[in-house]
Amino acid sequence: MNSKPILVAIAVMAATIMQVLDTTIINVALPNMAGQLDATPDNISWVLTSYLIASAIFMPLTGYFTDRLGQKRFLLICIAGFVVTSALCGMATSLTQMVLFRFLQGVFGASLVPLSQSIMLQAYPGEQRGKAMAIWGMGVMVAPILGPTLGGWLTDVVSWRWTFYINLPVGIASLILALRHVPDSAVKARRMDWFGFTSLAIGIGAIQLVLDRGNQDDWFSSQTLIFATIISVCSLLFFFIYTITGKHHPLFDLRIFKDRNFLVASLIMTTIGIGFFGGMVLQSLYLQNFLGYPTFDAGLYMAPRGLASLLIMIIVGKFSGKVQPRNFVLVGIFCSIAGNYLMTRFTGDVTASELIVPMIFQGFGMGLIFVPISTLAFTTLPKTIAAEAAGIYSLIRTFGSALGISIIATYFSRSTQENWALMRGEITPYSETLHQYLAPLHLGTQDTQGIALAARAVMYQSQSIAYIDSFWFSTLNFVFMLPLLLLVRTPAKGAPAPTHVVAD
Repeated sequence: MNSKPILVAIAVMAATIMQVLDTTIINVALPNMAGQLDATPDNISWVLTSYLIASAIFMPLTGYFTDRLGQKRFLLICIAGFVVTSALCGMATSLTQMVLFRFLQGVFGASLVPLSQSIMLQAYPGEQRGKAMAIWGMGVMVAPILGPTLGGWLTDVVSWRWTFYINLPVGIASLILALRHVPDSAVKARRMDWFGFTSLAIGIGAIQLVLDRGNQDDWFSSQTLIFATIISVCSLLFFFIYTITGKHHPLFDLRIFKDRNFLVASLIMTTIGIGFFGGMVLQSLYLQNFLGYPTFDAGLYMAPRGLASLLIMIIVGKFSGKVQPRNFVLVGIFCSIAGNYLMTRFTGDVTASELIVPMIFQGFGMGLIFVPISTLAFTTLPKTIAAEAAGIYSLIRTFGSALGISIIATYFSRSTQENWALMRGEITPYSETLHQYLAPLHLGTQDTQGIALAARAVMYQSQSIAYIDSFWFSTLNFVFMLPLLLLVRTPAKGAPAPTHVVAD
């Protein structure tokens, strides 16, 4: 590998890490941010929601703007815009300003991940695509894992504003490198499908709102979420019908999904959302809320997963030309199953080693699945549509993570409620078990303090069972992923790259 691909990789990966890091780095800073911006705990969540909605809406436009502006100019605009809006977020003095700047940050950051993936695929020859995706996967997967740890450290040592200011040196360095080393692509005449874009934007924005706020607002108990769901379904249905049957130039070509590898990879990436991204949020809650670890300590305990993922991605990149991607994915699924299964054995007095071993297995699984499945997604697609396909693929990955987080959070919440309802029936003046529990404390069933202690014990047990049930749910998610691998098609070695998506 000559120096040019390395410099291209550094340029685009710096931008990718910067954007992906911002999806998680501010999570632990929200309480401090709410205090300074005079926001309620409920309102401050819009700092996350606005960013996710903007990213989801503008991500599918990656192919359009790449064609109209060329990939280099578009990349430079995105990096510069992200750096400026990051600075504005750091300087925000009110919640309204913060939400607006975060939305704009999401607009400029939306295309950074798919653009980097597309540029990496073009910078490396076909036989080194696995290596390119390994480098790309390191930033996309490791950055959000390390985000909470870095965010907690910056918030404690300096200020929550530095979770945004940290983007400035990284972004400027990325901008300079991209300006000098990233190759441009031919500019193509292309009309904007405004009807398609508007319907897709409304549909994606509405469903992202539902997924992000669902568990917090009790899903369809909220009239707002019911309305958003109806709007989303109608808008997305209109978009698909309009795109397939219209005589216009579509926003993107849905025939990409006729490519079997791209379709299967997209389905696996959506399924991964529950096991990886949903499980990551659940583990953070388990460490902080259930075991009582401080934010920074919880981040340190989760760090081995990121380090294991980074290590295995390096190995995957080294052997990508010698081992079929499907074999890597198969081993990764079994590692993920093992890691999640070990978490089903957790108890309230779990030791440090018992916490770290499952994290390492999950890190191995993440690296073995994410990079090869991203390679498989583009194996049978031509480079000419790499940017457009990468935009769609990144949208699916974003949607899958949001869906996974919502599903696992709802499952855990409902499981806690069900277990509480089952066990609280034991808290009665006639319960022998309750008498035995309170006797060593010299309390009786008529004492308010005794009832309160018993209620806390029942809640503790309810949550303990709910966590174990949720870990089982994540484990089964990976088991159901196995049959999808049978549908993957591996092209013959040395086969020519396809020149079209599908035959008409």
